[in-house]
Parts: sequence; structure tokens; C-alpha cells
Amino acid sequence: MNQSLRHQRSSYWKLNLRYLGILLSIWFITAYGFGILFVDHLDTIRIGGFHLGFWFAQQGAIYVFVCLIFVYVRLMKGLDKAYKVDERDAGPS
Repeated sequence: MNQSLRHQRSSYWKLNLRYLGILLSIWFITAYGFGILFVDHLDTIRIGGFHLGFWFAQQGAIYVFVCLIFVYVRLMKGLDKAYKVDERDAGPS
């Protein structure tokens, strides 16, 4: 395998893992931090009659996760475009 191609694949994978690490950290902070650790502080705020800490524990973390999936898709499309990677070019396996 060409050294340049190997370096390009390595750079692509490292950036992909960085994206995953950042996005999963955001989700962890939202799910664990807001839903468990900071729940007492967030319960002083009400949204629609529910305490904000309860909302994050029950629904907020799921909504954030779904939003992060769309952010990841957008980031990966940009990464694929930057590295000229297209799954349609891979051909049959």
C-alpha cells in the first residue's frame, strides 16, 4: 500500500475518532451529568410543569443523542468530502 494512502487513511480515522469522542462526551455530560449529578440544581427550573433535571433524565438525553446523530452524519459527510471518500466508489465486496 502506498505510504501517502496509508497516511491519508490514518488521518481520516483519527479525525473520525476525535469527532466520536467529542460527540459521545457531550452525550455523556447530558445523560449522566444533567440527569444524575446536577439534577438537584436543575430541578429548581421548571419547563412545562416538569423539573428540568427530571426532563433531562427522562427525555432530554434521548433528544440530545438523536441530534448528535444528525451532527455526526453532517460531520462525516464533510470529512468524506475533504478526503474524497465515497462509499459508492468502493464497489461490490
